[in-house]
Amino acid sequence: MGRHGSGTIFFSYCNLHCAFCQNYTISQLGEGSPVEEETLAAMMLSLQERGCHNINLVSPTHVVPYILEALELAAAKGLNLPLVYNSGGYDAMETLELLDGVVDIYMPDMKYSDEKIAEELSGVKDYPEVNRAAVREMHRQVGDLKLDEQGIAKRGLLVRHLVLPEGLAGTEEVVSFLAKEVSADTYLNVMAQYHPCYKAFDIPRLARRLQEQEFSDAVDLAHRQGLHRLDKEQFPQLLKVHF
Repeated sequence: MGRHGSGTIFFSYCNLHCAFCQNYTISQLGEGSPVEEETLAAMMLSLQERGCHNINLVSPTHVVPYILEALELAAAKGLNLPLVYNSGGYDAMETLELLDGVVDIYMPDMKYSDEKIAEELSGVKDYPEVNRAAVREMHRQVGDLKLDEQGIAKRGLLVRHLVLPEGLAGTEEVVSFLAKEVSADTYLNVMAQYHPCYKAFDIPRLARRLQEQEFSDAVDLAHRQGLHRLDKEQFPQLLKVHF
């Protein structure tokens, strides 16, 4: 985000158990170090001093009360950067109510449209229902994404959707929901970075890389639903080596 980067803080563990998690050493294996609220506040202030454009909290859902305590401490010492809530999109309404007026930019995933697939791949039965309610509430709080004259996000909703092989992410239903029930001006990051890791090799439908045509089809679905603010990652090309 911008020339000076996003001040990213990862939290260990996660309230989802995605079999294909790209950051599984942090989210599933607990890589990281315990810190007190005072230390977390100092981290945020340090990122501000370095010139970062925002404070980006990754996988924060399960530690929101501690984050709020740290934010209070940091704000008292001059923290004034936009706050990014970067979650897997499985957020309870009670949690989001605590964050109303605190978070500037919501950046949730929309991972699945099918509850059976969500249970199989992430270990939660009600992901689509909870996820859609959360995204609606996030949009109610902050609205569509707003950028400044340098193109840096200042406030609003930015949804991420990782395209999975075999259509497992349910892209058509995701983009239809966003266009019809949230806003046609929703900023959507369509991600092409899927590759098998962690436990994905044990699931035949996930045990391969995403195909370029699958990604192109997902982007086309978003366009056909009327979503026009798309951040499309460049499809990764495999390096070819000749001997």
